[in-house]
Amino acid sequence: MKRSWPVPTFCRAAGLAAFVSLAGLLPLHALAQQDNARFHQAPASAADVRNPHAGNAGAINEGKTLYGSNCAACHGAAAQGNGNVPALASEVVKNAPPGELFWFITHGDVPNGMPAWSSLSDEQRWNIVTYLDSLEPAKSLPGAPTAIASKTPGNWPAPTPPFTDFRYESPGTSRKITVADLPKPYATQSAGNGPQLVARPADAWPKAPKGFKVELFATDLNNPRLLRTAPNGDVFVAETKAGRITVMRGITADGHPKETHVFATGLNKPFGIAFYPAAHPQWVYVGNTDAVVRFAYKDGDLQASGKPEHIADLPHSDGGHSTRDVAFSPDGTRMYVSVGSKSNVDDPDTTPAEKNRADILVLKPDGSDMHIFASGIRNAVGLAVDPASGELWCSVNERDGLGDNLVPDYITHVQEGGFYGWPWWYMGNHQDPRHAGKHPELANRVIVPDVLLHPHNASLQLTFYNGTQFPEAYRGDIFASEHGSWNRSARVGYEVIRVPRHGTARASGEYEDFLTGFVLPSGQAWGRPVGITTASDGSLLVSDDGGNVIWRVSYTGG
Repeated sequence: MKRSWPVPTFCRAAGLAAFVSLAGLLPLHALAQQDNARFHQAPASAADVRNPHAGNAGAINEGKTLYGSNCAACHGAAAQGNGNVPALASEVVKNAPPGELFWFITHGDVPNGMPAWSSLSDEQRWNIVTYLDSLEPAKSLPGAPTAIASKTPGNWPAPTPPFTDFRYESPGTSRKITVADLPKPYATQSAGNGPQLVARPADAWPKAPKGFKVELFATDLNNPRLLRTAPNGDVFVAETKAGRITVMRGITADGHPKETHVFATGLNKPFGIAFYPAAHPQWVYVGNTDAVVRFAYKDGDLQASGKPEHIADLPHSDGGHSTRDVAFSPDGTRMYVSVGSKSNVDDPDTTPAEKNRADILVLKPDGSDMHIFASGIRNAVGLAVDPASGELWCSVNERDGLGDNLVPDYITHVQEGGFYGWPWWYMGNHQDPRHAGKHPELANRVIVPDVLLHPHNASLQLTFYNGTQFPEAYRGDIFASEHGSWNRSARVGYEVIRVPRHGTARASGEYEDFLTGFVLPSGQAWGRPVGITTASDGSLLVSDDGGNVIWRVSYTGG
């Protein structure tokens, strides 16, 4: 791997995002990551600490009560998980030494959204550990929100423009954030405010601009994430937790797939999907969390004809941002792969696990000649090549822990050899105070992205609209799915945005709310956009891993 300077990486929320339980006790990313043999980098000494209440019925009952008051709203009454929030009745927790689990509850990981819970007594923390240890691991089934939707509106201070929150997101509203708008670090406290998913109420539905119609395209999926449309019009869906790729063909008169087939199973957290060569593909490439693989393919295949061929190993370090998107240059000679950081802002100079992460890599299609295309990109969840210019673009989850309105996520074209700041700098020569004084020689090399999005939006997949169904003004524009915040006091994101390009190959910095309404007035979320693609008829398809569905947005005029 070639690198002219060390550049670390980490990302907020994709794959298994860093959501926090209602009271912040056990966040999702904390349970999703085990570093080598130790639970969330607990010190070796923690493994030798014994639970003084192990198996005690009274401790289990007390721990259950504490769990119910602190964790159940997000993780489910039986610790079975809740939508994107993972089960605590899991093998990960069951296999963690009790001393390591106790250590993590006590010390937390504040920069990554896990508060320290030393305010609870030792006995209370041990009781929680004892209760979790008593649970049988939940079966691996699609998560279903279990929290009850509240009808009581939340009460948050009004945001100061250009910053906003979910209450003010409305289809067609234009926004623009500039470097001059950025507050100082720690202008507000860093919040732990997970999505608290609820089942969609009967009267809740996504909202689109006038003239657009929103329908449920597909339901009962298992963690639908990235969407890609094949050259023949079939839609490929990465169902990441299930380890499979599903194919949907055609659209019925009432807006549903005509056929649905399982293309491949047994994959390792699949996310990225790409067809190669583009016009008449012979291969389907898949970005697993630890490797790029490919399946032999011909137009119209609904099921893989054989086992996947291994193309290249990818940095993964048993944790951190897990999504790996894949895209090809227009001439087919280069394959781009995104690899997010392992941590929020760990210094790669001193953290070996960050080696070759927070980068966009470039390889030949056969997996050879892997090197870094661009660096300092904390988590480029989505990659897309502009069909007009051939340039690579990405959508990026920036860092957490600096307050409600830092650091902006972004969408940008990617400059080869470019450095985008992570973890030492951001948005030009703004230094992250957690790395004060580090790498001053890089300050003037940090590229300011094309479009600054609201901090903590969690921007995931992006696509260039190449259909003809939408009005002419939309042709060539970028649409992106914003998964939604966890590190903000009032939610933001949970929407689809449009980046208008006004018929040019560039973006001028503004973006618009396009598909909103996934958060209730109470602040509870019922949906979380992830994937986005243009269907064969020119409608827009949006995956929602909060509801395990795909939405279809079509233009009807008016």
